[in-house]
Amino acid sequence: MKRTYILIIACVASFAAILSPFGSARADEDAPALEIPVEKQQLIGIRTVVAKMQPMQSIVRTVGRVEYDERGLATINTKFEGWVEKLFVNATGSYVKKGQPLAEIYSPELYATQKEFLNTLRWAKKNKGAGSENIQIMLARDAETMIEAAKQRLLLWDISEAQIKTIAETGKPIRTLVIQSPVSGSIIQKPVVQGMRLMPGEKMFDIAELSTLWLVADLYESQMAQVKIGQKATITFDNFPDRVFTATIDFIYPTLTGETRTAKARCILPNPDGLLKPQMFAKMEIKAEQGERLAVPDDAVIDTGATKIVYIGKGAGVFEPREVMTGLKAGGLTELLMGVTPGEKVVATANFLIDSEAQLKGIAPLHKQ
Repeated sequence: MKRTYILIIACVASFAAILSPFGSARADEDAPALEIPVEKQQLIGIRTVVAKMQPMQSIVRTVGRVEYDERGLATINTKFEGWVEKLFVNATGSYVKKGQPLAEIYSPELYATQKEFLNTLRWAKKNKGAGSENIQIMLARDAETMIEAAKQRLLLWDISEAQIKTIAETGKPIRTLVIQSPVSGSIIQKPVVQGMRLMPGEKMFDIAELSTLWLVADLYESQMAQVKIGQKATITFDNFPDRVFTATIDFIYPTLTGETRTAKARCILPNPDGLLKPQMFAKMEIKAEQGERLAVPDDAVIDTGATKIVYIGKGAGVFEPREVMTGLKAGGLTELLMGVTPGEKVVATANFLIDSEAQLKGIAPLHKQ
């Protein structure tokens, strides 16, 4: 920074010869200032702008990656040991509908539980009406408890009410259980193969619903304050140059990624025609309205690294250096938080020349590096 500033001083040294005859220090009660005749201001191209409240719109540009909507993911497994006797869906990528059969599983344990359920039903039927009234009431209560317990065991193993009803009506256990898809979607993982032995909880299929996807974008720390949940984002893909997608920011993750120092913003991305695929890269643009703020053009602020300075036009060719605190930068404008009040005139061009002359005359403090 110090070397850069020296080069700037050298570049404007020739202008010092122009300024020297007419640039003079002026100290009044308020602050030291530099005086430059009006005709010489035109010679070096000094232009001032009025610091005023004006609407600011920041544009955040970043990149993101398409991912599965986790709310549309499902894993298919069994809660009992068994063997895959028949596989109805045997290819990754296949589309399945809710309720569609996926596989038939044979389980000796499940078969034995069905037999127990049927035996309980037969026992209850056989003893119905036997003995005294008190005994009948007791037997009926016991039978109902045992039947309900056996039924609950089947339900906990994902046997449906319809299947249990069929078992009770036919009086025969189901040798193999048909596993049905709980959701509609595409098979994204299929570790199961026909004839395979399954243990309780072992994954058979992973299914993803792809009509809605997530776009997870990276936000730098300087961009995080400009992005809010609910904002609309414009999404473009290199392989669809003629199409523009619109997404809504749904969530901003509460942590940063240590390696890149970025936060993640999640967008809901509709995908009704199935063009978009998980792991595709996208470009994202967010236009964020920041409301009205006191702002001046970016070129009006001299950034020395440690301080930021503007020059205020006081009239009659007098310019006063002023340290300022800046805020948002967007659309070629810089927000001024402290140091300038609305209505004051700020030098927008040739301020480096004025700053060099002011330092040569000792009006402005030396810039801290």
